[in-house]
Amino acid sequence: MVAIAEAFSWAGLLVAMAFKYGLGMPLGVTIMGSVHGAMFTAYVVTTLIVFSPLRWRFWPLVFALVASVPPLATVWFERWANRRGMLTAPDSDAPTFWGHVRYALKELN
Repeated sequence: MVAIAEAFSWAGLLVAMAFKYGLGMPLGVTIMGSVHGAMFTAYVVTTLIVFSPLRWRFWPLVFALVASVPPLATVWFERWANRRGMLTAPDSDAPTFWGHVRYALKELN
């Protein structure tokens, strides 16, 4: 859901930029820039929260984060990840990434 919202905000920002530079109407960029900034931040934070419980490896996480930069790439990534079953939590008792971090921090104490 966040990936689609981020893509729509990107599209809205592109339309607002066309109005700003084509018709000299900058207010749309001010509004859509803020909306897109919020959606971009929400997408990155959501990605960093869900990669561990979904047990993504390093490269899918990198692809998800890089997909937030080009326009509409988050939708492509979401569809790609969904086709590979990466958007459902696996049934596993293995520790997650954050579980490993917690263990390492305990050992350092």
